[in-house]
Amino acid sequence: MKKNSKAFYWMALPAVCLFFIFHTIPVIQGIIYSFTNYKGYGDYEFIGLKNYLNLFQDDRVFASYGFTFKFAIIATILVNVISLMIAMGLNAKIKYRNTLRGIFFIPNILSILIVGYIFNYIFAFFVPQIAEKAGINSLTENILGNPDLAWIGIVIVAVWQAVAFNTILYLAGLQTIPSDLYEAASLDGAGKWHSFRHITFPLIASFFTINMVLAMKNFLMVFDHIIALTGGGPGQATEAISILIYKGGFQGGEFAYQAANSVIYFIIIVAVSIIQIKFLQKREVTM
Repeated sequence: MKKNSKAFYWMALPAVCLFFIFHTIPVIQGIIYSFTNYKGYGDYEFIGLKNYLNLFQDDRVFASYGFTFKFAIIATILVNVISLMIAMGLNAKIKYRNTLRGIFFIPNILSILIVGYIFNYIFAFFVPQIAEKAGINSLTENILGNPDLAWIGIVIVAVWQAVAFNTILYLAGLQTIPSDLYEAASLDGAGKWHSFRHITFPLIASFFTINMVLAMKNFLMVFDHIIALTGGGPGQATEAISILIYKGGFQGGEFAYQAANSVIYFIIIVAVSIIQIKFLQKREVTM
């Protein structure tokens, strides 16, 4: 056993070293830079908490956080509702069930950028042409070019792709429920809704927690979808925090300032995830 343990340590050591070099060290460097006036090049000086204080006075930062949370909350709710419905359908005794499971998982293996560019074409040409023939004037123009509607297009694409992964998790949870429970419930006269409310949902509550936390975290970190669809525009209408950090840090000479923003961003994501876990796990216990 001791020899085997040593072998496992040696197998894990290269991965740990790579993780430390390419993840931990850059994180530490970013935190250090957040206390400086570094522009991404040249010399720099330590300025203490000035970057952090300026963040709380920056309207653009507040607008980006507002958009990010609006997008993340709406997308998280839609993804979990839709994926749970699809999972229940795929868990039922239907023909070609395994084939349909494979088809519904396809969006998860596609590149986000490629999906974004395809939907960009759909919103720019396909949807307006159909809307014009159908007489829907509000959709005859590309919604991605409308500051008030562009976020809807991003939500549609993000939800369409994220549903695949969440569906698999819910499907795994549904398959852990014994069929005897449903048979006993039907003998007692319970309908579909009562079976779902008192059997299905309570028994997959842990999977619901996982999906909610992962979906919220991923949507708070949204980047590729926005880059492929709007680039943060029109104007700054769809500028998420990740986009602001990227643009300001690597294109706007605000490396240290956006490093401070990324530290705050990280803390907020961790805090939101912890709050979600504590609240949803408490709900699991009470059910």
